Amino acid sequence: MPLTRADLEADLLRRQYEQFHPDLPLVPQHLFDASLEQALAGNGDGRDLWLFAYGSLIWNPLFHFAERRPALVHGLHRRFCLWSRMGRGSPDRPGLMLALEHGGRCHGFAFRIPAHQVRAELTLIWRREMTMGSYQARWVNAIAGGQPVRALAFVINRKGWQYAGKLPADQVVDVLAHAHGRLGSAADYLFQTVDCLRANGVQDAPLFALAERVASLHARPAAAAPCPEAGA
Repeated sequence: MPLTRADLEADLLRRQYEQFHPDLPLVPQHLFDASLEQALAGNGDGRDLWLFAYGSLIWNPLFHFAERRPALVHGLHRRFCLWSRMGRGSPDRPGLMLALEHGGRCHGFAFRIPAHQVRAELTLIWRREMTMGSYQARWVNAIAGGQPVRALAFVINRKGWQYAGKLPADQVVDVLAHAHGRLGSAADYLFQTVDCLRANGVQDAPLFALAERVASLHARPAAAAPCPEAGA
């Protein structure tokens, strides 16, 4: 079932990992809290925060925001390089999820969170993205709606236990076509990302080609989740 805002408010991801997969290492709470405070300090008091999204945050953000714009970041690109052993896969058949790797460029979206909501909303985002040590939070320079902005982005942690590296294309296709977890299939995660990019005129030829290959092995859902239009 899809991840919800209520799940994040209850810190459900950490609780489920502790209950069902106690052998998998999570970021200790004190380090988790410290990284959140570091990000908040980096944004500064009384300022809106821009967040760069490139995967499921695009079509299922779960946080409150005031503005959403198409955005471009140079020096990073999106890749299926993150193993998922619960959300989009299982311990015996891990799925794959997107992360930002170094090099190239990435078209995505920038979300503006109003200053008075930054702490509350970033706490929920942290529970979603930073519990397992999969990412490093980095400030990046983005072009959002034609304007330069400083945005927070989640870049793959290459030292993390979920890092998959650069896998052969055939293996990526096979994993995405067959893995399934508590949040749904890895294929649906791919299809929803592609559909949302296309609906907003965002191009990613390698990702679209990957979706075509996976679709030949995995039936697409009859109706994808609605994708909000840029600017909403």
